[in-house]
Amino acid sequence: MNIRPALSSLSPSRRRVLRALLGVTALQVPFAALAGFNFFTSEYTATRDELQAQIAKRFPVAERYAEIFMVGLRDPQLALNAQTNRAAITATLTIASPLLAASPVQGLVSVSSALKYDAATRALRLDQPKAERLTLEGVEGRDAERLERVGALVAQELLQGQMLRSFTADELTVGRKTYEIGDITVQDNGIKVQLK
Repeated sequence: MNIRPALSSLSPSRRRVLRALLGVTALQVPFAALAGFNFFTSEYTATRDELQAQIAKRFPVAERYAEIFMVGLRDPQLALNAQTNRAAITATLTIASPLLAASPVQGLVSVSSALKYDAATRALRLDQPKAERLTLEGVEGRDAERLERVGALVAQELLQGQMLRSFTADELTVGRKTYEIGDITVQDNGIKVQLK
């Protein structure tokens, strides 16, 4: 099939329109491979589901406190709050110690956090997490208060700097332009970052 005669029979203005449409179609192929990236608006949006899958890979986590407590977090669930521009992680908390009659003690902790971009590792990370709620099962009174303080403190330490999403150099490069991450906006169903 020879299409040259058909193109040559078109008026010059129609040929320009056809070439422009073909050019736009060709441009969409590389951008489709970078789902979430919109280089026309200079934005990248990571969905809550995408971020949840990334976080789940980095758990469980644990840390020793005062040489007598082992505090662990598992089964993280991500929530996003557009009003406060913060992310929250709710996780199962475990505190084990030879000093506890019923060891380990289990509970639930919810930690909210600001977000920051770490340029050295090209990663979107939790920043200054704060334990908002903590409940423990089977412990009451002063023991519960002490363990809640330990659990909240260690949960904050474990989540400080936790990576939500990392970017490769290839993802941030289009043609000869390499983008940096700018403003970070938390939405109810994802996190949007500005590409600059």
